[in-house]
Amino acid sequence: MQLDHYVTLGHSGLRVSPMCLGAMTFGEDLGWGSSVEESVRIMDRFIELGGNFIDTANLYTKSHSEKIIGDHLGRHPARRDRLVLATKFSANLYPGDPNGGGSGRKSIISACENSLRRLQTDYIDLYWLHNWDVHTPIEETMAALDALVRSGKVRYVGVSDTPAWKIAQANMLAQFRGWSAFIGLQIEYSLLERTVEQDLVPLALEFGLGITPWSPLKSGALSGKYTRTNAGSQARSRGPFLEPFLNERTYALLDVMADIAGAHDTTVARVALAWVAGRPGVASTIIGARRLEQLEDNLGALGVTLAPGEVARLDALTTPVFGFPGSMQPMFPAIHNGGTTVNGVHAPASGFGLVEGEKPY
Repeated sequence: MQLDHYVTLGHSGLRVSPMCLGAMTFGEDLGWGSSVEESVRIMDRFIELGGNFIDTANLYTKSHSEKIIGDHLGRHPARRDRLVLATKFSANLYPGDPNGGGSGRKSIISACENSLRRLQTDYIDLYWLHNWDVHTPIEETMAALDALVRSGKVRYVGVSDTPAWKIAQANMLAQFRGWSAFIGLQIEYSLLERTVEQDLVPLALEFGLGITPWSPLKSGALSGKYTRTNAGSQARSRGPFLEPFLNERTYALLDVMADIAGAHDTTVARVALAWVAGRPGVASTIIGARRLEQLEDNLGALGVTLAPGEVARLDALTTPVFGFPGSMQPMFPAIHNGGTTVNGVHAPASGFGLVEGEKPY
């Protein structure tokens, strides 16, 4: 696959590149990240190679990320129109203002207007609910988003970092009201974060939401930079997001990933990205880069196709432990199928069923 081999996002006609450029690192306002000049080089190279999907948020680098994108692309309408610009709302940038964030109508409309101004555009291609606001009825949020779509200021809406049951409620509500529904699901997903496979991934498959994984390298733990041999000697800028995962379980996984990378003459990071890209429901994987070289290296994952046996090795090392009711799922075929095979799934008949000659009461 190449960067210009586009896919439709979920159950929609929106065409996006198989990798999405994450702009959380654009700007140095938080003491880390890419300079304006480096951010521009990264965008230009991504677009040059065929990438058309750029993701940011009003929160990123105190909103500077949006401004960097707008300053560079907003002056060129023809260039901007060829891109799918995605940004997010929910974050409060204004201390002391309770309506400065969240998912209420007042906050959403204000956040949208400010993002349009910073991005120097009159429409947002994909507007994400960044995270669930427990204080706002989902009806209010979906109605406000639909109004933005009808006004032409937003083309599509998506959802990030929200429980599966709430997303299902939102999309069913939108369906029955004739409102715009979520077409994309942005979730953390990697070999070290697979708990999303209990509810969120099945939700995406059932509702036709295109998955766009974030942190596919688990804050760098799967980048290949950290190994058992250099443990403790590498600078770790991501602290609590990284430290808990630099342990023997991760190092054992990295050993297998290094073995697979060697067989493909590639890197550990590319193996991690190729695994995520191959998961059911994944449409476009979000990659972040502080330097142009990191972008080039990550995009190399598009040329890596893992063999079924290699995927099985990685899956076996990272199989998540599900809570209830997912933990009961393996026993259901025996209860449901009566000893037959259904859609390729077979299990012996449950001991609670009738034996030959018995009649039900």
